[in-house]
Amino acid sequence: MRITAIRLTRLSLPLDPPFHAAWDPTPRTSFPATLVEVETDEGITGVGSGDTMDGFEAFESLFLGTDPLQILNQVRRIETINFHGGRYWPLEAALWDIIGQVTGVPVSTLFGGARDRLPAYASSGELLSPGARAESALAARELGFKAMKIRIARNRLTEGISAVRAAREAVGDDFDLMVDLNQMWRMSGDIDAALPLAKVQRVAAELHDLGVLWLEEPLPQVDVAGAQRVRAQVGIQISGGEMVRSIGEMMTLVESDAFDIYQPDVVLAVGMYRARQVAECANLRHRQFTPHTWSNGLGLLANLHVAAGVDAGPYIEFPFDPPGWTPERRDFFMAPLMIDEHGDLLVPQHPGLGAQIDYDAVRRYTV
Repeated sequence: MRITAIRLTRLSLPLDPPFHAAWDPTPRTSFPATLVEVETDEGITGVGSGDTMDGFEAFESLFLGTDPLQILNQVRRIETINFHGGRYWPLEAALWDIIGQVTGVPVSTLFGGARDRLPAYASSGELLSPGARAESALAARELGFKAMKIRIARNRLTEGISAVRAAREAVGDDFDLMVDLNQMWRMSGDIDAALPLAKVQRVAAELHDLGVLWLEEPLPQVDVAGAQRVRAQVGIQISGGEMVRSIGEMMTLVESDAFDIYQPDVVLAVGMYRARQVAECANLRHRQFTPHTWSNGLGLLANLHVAAGVDAGPYIEFPFDPPGWTPERRDFFMAPLMIDEHGDLLVPQHPGLGAQIDYDAVRRYTV
């Protein structure tokens, strides 16, 4: 089998009203996505998405004519251009989709087949008032979610902690809350200083008193010692690693015991094959792996298949913050993914990733 074509379709969904993510100073008026389709000489096409794949066309020739089933060689090719270009891991997802179709099994089976579903947590994105965040937590619980992640901004800490407190008072103690400070990486142009360690420790202590399950990315990537100190002195679990660029950096964090929960996003960070290695190494050290997701339904599926295959936990991240961020907005070019009444996200039992692409929507939103 050989790759005969790689097609990138750039998409953009207009957002009205705009969505203002807590980690981004500029509200989004549109949501971009790139659909990656890999065609083979045997008539099998794999799909992937996640990063925008900007600049990939310059490297496409490295993959044409190669065998999509030689996945380690494909990962190594992506890693060589990852140093020079963008994050091209959606291509790997499309290759795994092909492998699943060839073998006739869901990709999760190829990664270990441990689970056919995972409990999902509602991952919020916007900064809301305490009252509004409490209402959103109650609404998520009503839908079946058993956990929610709340993002707070480093320049609005009092309001953020108040939102977490209001959510805790609304949902009680039998609903998990997590908090994300988003300090490990930056949006383009964000040059403001990170919170100092002493302030992070005080924030962590307040969140620990509110029963927060984990504090995500409280410090820059380089400050491993600081993350370890917060965990040791406060007693709160620390998570991170969603956008770490290379497997070498990721494994250094694991070997340093930087976090309790490791979260590389398989379509934005280290890819699917390498994420499995991270998961296995974390598990051997009595630590957890649960990948980050904040792209679209295809990115969510790629993360879900890896996570279900390796028995990740305790939850899978599910971007969900209505009315601004809904499955219909997130998955606008495919059949939207949603949890079941028990709060679980089910692994599609079709060969490959099991994505249902809406090609009418693809044509409508192509730019």
